[in-house]
Amino acid sequence: LGIDAVRKANGVIEATVCYTGDVSNPAKHPKYTLEYYLDLVDELVALDIHILGIKDMAGLLKPRAARLLIGAIRARHPNLPIHVHTHDTAGAGVAAMIACAEAGADIIDLAIDSMSGVTSQPCMGAFVSALEGSEYDTGITTEAIQSLNSYWEQTRLLYASFDPGVKASDTSVYIHEMPGGQYTNLLFQAQSLGLGSRWNDVKSAYAEANRICGDLVKVTPSSKVVGDFAQFMVSNHLTADEVVERASTLSFPKSVVEFFQGYLGQPVGGFPEQLRADIIRDATRIDERPGATMAPFDFDQLRRELEEKWGPGSIRDVDLLSAALYPAVFDEFQSQRQKFGNVSLIPTPLFLSPLEVNQEIQVQLEVGKTLIIRFIALGPLDKETAKREVYFEINGEPRIVTIEDMSVQPEAKIRPRADPAKKNQLGAPMSGAVVEIKAAVGDKVKAGQAICVLSAMKMETVVGAPADGVIETLDVELSDSLNAGDLICSIAASE
Repeated sequence: LGIDAVRKANGVIEATVCYTGDVSNPAKHPKYTLEYYLDLVDELVALDIHILGIKDMAGLLKPRAARLLIGAIRARHPNLPIHVHTHDTAGAGVAAMIACAEAGADIIDLAIDSMSGVTSQPCMGAFVSALEGSEYDTGITTEAIQSLNSYWEQTRLLYASFDPGVKASDTSVYIHEMPGGQYTNLLFQAQSLGLGSRWNDVKSAYAEANRICGDLVKVTPSSKVVGDFAQFMVSNHLTADEVVERASTLSFPKSVVEFFQGYLGQPVGGFPEQLRADIIRDATRIDERPGATMAPFDFDQLRRELEEKWGPGSIRDVDLLSAALYPAVFDEFQSQRQKFGNVSLIPTPLFLSPLEVNQEIQVQLEVGKTLIIRFIALGPLDKETAKREVYFEINGEPRIVTIEDMSVQPEAKIRPRADPAKKNQLGAPMSGAVVEIKAAVGDKVKAGQAICVLSAMKMETVVGAPADGVIETLDVELSDSLNAGDLICSIAASE
């Protein structure tokens, strides 16, 4: 479907095979063999693609495996352009990319020195220098790389507060197989969920979650499924065996449930069917490509709804697609833009760091229209409203803006805790905010029936009733922030 659409649009068709396992060690990874990849490539070539992409999203492609894989593809398809993408989590990326070049790859992805290594791409300077003077000489000079490198060194300093702090290579990636793009995101999520000190447990749980899912090709969005699953296991102190044994009664993350329903398609080798049945229970089951039976999307109706909410003429085509794909994220983005305006006009250092008193900046709104802004003073805190007045000059005219002081912490609400010994009490399986309530006091519910939905760091969990009965107390409200173990509801046995 995608290939046909690109061809119809007169685009360049680069079809991609995602690499996992280890073709140089089929005894350890019997599912993803060299023949498996060659068969995939043959299928894509038969569709008349222009370029073949090899996406090694976790950096698992070792030098020997690279020679085997790229060499075999080149031998079978001598005129096919081959593009290889990898990550350098384990530290073997430069060696692997040199092996790819020697085996016949045409394009490889690298990162400029100051932005390279670990979960990024292999170092461009090291690769170029290693091949200098050989038949694979890139023609790029070390001096040219250094001129770019000094710029990106300075740029990276601007974003230092977002640096994940991964300091060294991690060969445990050959065990857990976590994609480079996910590694640092998942580390940040774990820290936000209070699991930062248990990062090694999260990595181990990631490998276990992948195993009980059937050994997946872990790339967006399937990698998110495994990552959510791993954090769920660590948060609830569950082993893989306990997950399988108790699957019919556990409240799994929404992404895990939807994966087992079939919303991401059918995995290689199929689902572990007993686990699938225990997780999805009475939910919809899809046994084909989910898009094949999807109803046509009404973009015109969505545009009307968005313009009614955000103003006529305010929705571009890119906004329409964003809202269709990620409705909650787009809604949050539009709310922020409506509140603060187009902050992309503010220079990056000033967006990330506060102004000093008497500091003056210039912000160009459009050609010929520039604001000269000077920060004058910060007013006292109004303790009742947690707001302050901020004094500015804009183009020489005094302005006063009232803002919420986000540094003021509200008093923490003391919440009741679920008693693990009482099977009729439902505790939060993880920390998160209540984004949806699906039941009310007095409702009759069955074990596993949805009571509420929690959300934390883009991971949603549908929390189900612990037993059959009637909801006696509902101890949460919409937007409440919960810690793991906080009481959600109590259920009385029905007559």
